[in-house]
Amino acid sequence: MTEWTPCCAGCVRLGGKTRFPAQDPDMAMAVAQKFNHLLASLWHVGQKPLQPERVFTVDRAEVPRLFWKPYIYAGYRPLHQTWCFYFRTLFEQHNEAVNVWTHLLAALALLLRLVILVWSVDFWEDPHALPLLIIVLASFTYLSFSALAHLLQAKSEFWHYSFFFLDYVGVAVYQFGSALAHFYYAIEPTWHAQVQAIFLPMAAFLAWLSCAGSCYNKYSQKPGLLGRTCQEVPSALAYALDISPVVHRIIVSPLPPEDDPALLYHKCQVVFFLLAAAFFSTVMPESWFPGSCHIFGQGHQVFHVFLVLCTLAQLEAVTLDYQARRPIYEPLHARWPHNFSGLFLLTVGSSMLTALLLSLLVRRKLRQKTK
Repeated sequence: MTEWTPCCAGCVRLGGKTRFPAQDPDMAMAVAQKFNHLLASLWHVGQKPLQPERVFTVDRAEVPRLFWKPYIYAGYRPLHQTWCFYFRTLFEQHNEAVNVWTHLLAALALLLRLVILVWSVDFWEDPHALPLLIIVLASFTYLSFSALAHLLQAKSEFWHYSFFFLDYVGVAVYQFGSALAHFYYAIEPTWHAQVQAIFLPMAAFLAWLSCAGSCYNKYSQKPGLLGRTCQEVPSALAYALDISPVVHRIIVSPLPPEDDPALLYHKCQVVFFLLAAAFFSTVMPESWFPGSCHIFGQGHQVFHVFLVLCTLAQLEAVTLDYQARRPIYEPLHARWPHNFSGLFLLTVGSSMLTALLLSLLVRRKLRQKTK
């Protein structure tokens, strides 16, 4: 008698040999089709072309002349990308990256400085603390506006103009904030007696004129000395007035440096500003190394660094003056010939309106250009 035993699911061992049952042909066909589909899918995955990497920079020839920088031939970002693209370039290498980060990091440092000041200065109850708050906010404004301008200006020609107009508004706000802080805390009584009637109104006017001149220079794109005169002469006049209380104090102060630590910071801010102005007004060192400063080493980047150092030194000096010179500035400002808060708002408003007007003119010019 033949012995059989079960072997596994679907088969038996019969007389020492394994017997398989007959397979269902439909099931076999279904399995074969699924296997073929799997092989086809794997083949398509293997043959699928790789997505090209996103191009974050192009050469100068691929962007309009408006975006060209002297002696910088690469590292430009393509136009007409999404806003997300330009925000992503914050973490990419291009010829504006250093300009963005120098002022962005400084703006964040100022926010931290403001938090520290809030713990030690009563901005709400002390009326003499308001100019200190204004200079901190004005500094943050110009730094953040500058970082935004350098980050987003490559979106299009219109946005290039508009963001740099906004940058000039920030500069005007900072100029008046600096003038106010110097006039309030750093000024000596003798200089205060001579300029108190005209100082702040002139500071507000020159701050607006600096903004208007810079916007017009950007809008007109006048080459050479004429164009730079529109921008640099009003700025130089504004700085000469704004820094005059500090310079006068440095000259006439009888106190030794150890008795007036703010003076050292004031001297540093003057030196840093003059160095910044020198690099802003020239195209060095990139003119010495044409084609080698696409990412690092541009004069405008050095200008940013020195301007940040100037601002930080200035804020330290003004803070020390606020703390140590109260017996001097309280009697001087017991009665105000002008409302400095109103002048500050007037400077902000007039500069914003000027930038808006020039932006509208730019839009009209670009529309005529495309017709």
